[in-house]
Amino acid sequence: MGIYVWGTGCGASELIAQGLTAAQIDLFVDSYPRTGQFLGKPVVRPETADWSRCALLIVTTRHTQDVARRCQELGVDAQRILYLKDSVCLADRNQTCTAAKEVLGQELLDRLLPRHRIIPAPPFQSALAEADLAGDYVRLATLELLCRRLDTVPGAAAELGVYRGFFAGCINRLLPQRRLYLFDSFAGFSPEEGAAPAFQEAHHGITPQALRQSLPHPEQAVIIPGFFPKSLNGLEDRFCLVSLDVDFQEATLAGLTYFWPRLNPGGYLLLHDWGNPRLPGVAQALEAYEQRLHQRLCALPLCDYAGTLVLCKPPIFE
Repeated sequence: MGIYVWGTGCGASELIAQGLTAAQIDLFVDSYPRTGQFLGKPVVRPETADWSRCALLIVTTRHTQDVARRCQELGVDAQRILYLKDSVCLADRNQTCTAAKEVLGQELLDRLLPRHRIIPAPPFQSALAEADLAGDYVRLATLELLCRRLDTVPGAAAELGVYRGFFAGCINRLLPQRRLYLFDSFAGFSPEEGAAPAFQEAHHGITPQALRQSLPHPEQAVIIPGFFPKSLNGLEDRFCLVSLDVDFQEATLAGLTYFWPRLNPGGYLLLHDWGNPRLPGVAQALEAYEQRLHQRLCALPLCDYAGTLVLCKPPIFE
């Protein structure tokens, strides 16, 4: 009997960073595995896993509803399931998990469990799927609210650091008439960033072709591979919405340096992980950029999962 981990992305790498070692994990479960191994352990689909050998399943993905339904179909005992991203549900799924304390110990369990949050529904019919909103409600609901305020703001949208393309797909769905620039190395982080091995491996996998196929309006996408800012190759445009999600200081600073001057008045720049204590370089990059400008930028912090900061360029009235 051993520990299974559902998910091979950032949630899994955070689990390792919090103190669970890869040696303690028997295997990883993923509905859509990108590879057969993660951190040297096998990655299997849920329907092929031997659940009789699972003492504890640790769910690191944000799609808790889907995982809970799948586990019920597979007959996985709820007492053996621990959800690490359960902070957007009205009911605490972990109340029935009795195996976690015995398998992990109370000290590690206290570090892993999120604080419970109750978040109200949006005041409108969302254009995003309910399952998508459930993954990171505050961030995604805020994105939709911002997009609804961009009707009079010209410019394209952009994301620097697309990970597996989920947030890019949301932008593309909410702004279907806008050109969407998507910048990513598609090879993880630059060696100079010093990413931990698990974090680096979690950011491998998607290709430009797979990213395009995942978008609801792929005809609007301009996918630009390579390490930023070299990948710009002379590109010039203006923007109404920008998402910066590159996790480290130098890449974030490069993104701010390029995009903020090109953000049109009334536009928004979303700085992901600004409030994430595990990625302090993002906030440090903003501080360095503001010192360079000799001014504080107009900003609103969100209480979403990773601590997004929304920067707003004030509109100009005629």
